[in-house]
Amino acid sequence: MKTGAGDERVVADAAAEPAAPVPVSPEPAEVLSAGLLLTPARPANAFEETVQRLLQSIRLGLIGPGDRLPPERELAGMLEVSRDTLREAIASLAEAGWVVSRRGRYGGTFVADAPPERTTPHSPAPPADPASLATELEDTLALRAVIEVGSARRAAERPLTAGDRERLWQAYRDCHDAGADQYRTADSRFHLLIAELLGAPSVIPLMADVRMRVNAFLDGIPLLAPNILHSDEQHRAIVGAILRGSGDDAAHAMAEHLEGTEALLRGFYG
Repeated sequence: MKTGAGDERVVADAAAEPAAPVPVSPEPAEVLSAGLLLTPARPANAFEETVQRLLQSIRLGLIGPGDRLPPERELAGMLEVSRDTLREAIASLAEAGWVVSRRGRYGGTFVADAPPERTTPHSPAPPADPASLATELEDTLALRAVIEVGSARRAAERPLTAGDRERLWQAYRDCHDAGADQYRTADSRFHLLIAELLGAPSVIPLMADVRMRVNAFLDGIPLLAPNILHSDEQHRAIVGAILRGSGDDAAHAMAEHLEGTEALLRGFYG
């Protein structure tokens, strides 16, 4: 899936109706003694970690409802990301209802006056309290890392038939071509196929279980176009490593891929 230039204007478009002048703290950085969380993102998952840092700062009240974020140049410097990456992150948060942009003398990007309520996963029996939700999330992410990184390594180390190699490439293409309404299904099939390629039947139900648990959390957050593009690049790297027979590269590419998802989930559910 690819986005056009129009997608990069989400934040600007969100401010289509000029707002009346809004009193602004002359030193928004004071509101943000948030240098606490607005720390550099790692290059491998810069978009996802930028979303995570901003969401954590908002959710923990370091930037309160109605407060203005630091200027773009300053904020990009704090996070050590490009301004394009920062704009993509802010656009995604605007689309999800966490921030709004205003033009004019008192313009800028502000935390929404009424941010979305705490997100909960669409599962049959979601945890009743935030502590249980956090525990379930961390348990799910740990299990996923063990199963999926190990599966990618072993799949790369195992001789694959021509048919298996074609199936893996096709699974990647299906993810690449999927629309928003089909993406999570295609993504799950891609990861399940890697488990199937191991030739170890007992791994498949474990992979299916962890995918269901992860998807329950993913269903509770927006599908972010920049993250999908990034995931597509990472899927291709995973496939390439498996087809080359490089277990180390496959494990590294899968771990990097999972870390991006973890950053988003911890941001939204933090």
